[in-house]
Amino acid sequence: MASPEVETVSSGADKAKLAAAVVLAVAGFAAFFWLEAHSAWVQWAALLLGLVAGAGVFFVSEPGRQLVGYGQDSWRETQKVVWPARREAIQMTAYVFAFVFVIAIFLWLSDSLISWVLYDLILGWR
Repeated sequence: MASPEVETVSSGADKAKLAAAVVLAVAGFAAFFWLEAHSAWVQWAALLLGLVAGAGVFFVSEPGRQLVGYGQDSWRETQKVVWPARREAIQMTAYVFAFVFVIAIFLWLSDSLISWVLYDLILGWR
């Protein structure tokens, strides 16, 4: 059975917005280094202005709106989660620690047994 293909439709305006967002962000970085003769706050202001302008243009485009929608959906899903009570969380943590301890002892005993059989009984190296 063939899987359905996902088709992404992007208009020329969205591509132009994305290109403008990249250009604005790069311009902010370039301005930061180009304004090195000025004070540090002027450099940082130019950098932040370029990044904020680029982010603003990005969020106006369709991919930006989709990203915001994804974030909102994710936030709604996290609010649906039923978190365990403190007592339940402590019990589960204790179970995990106990299981890890038991497995560690098992692996240590297995390693010791294999080492003893291989080196002492079979090869006689010790």
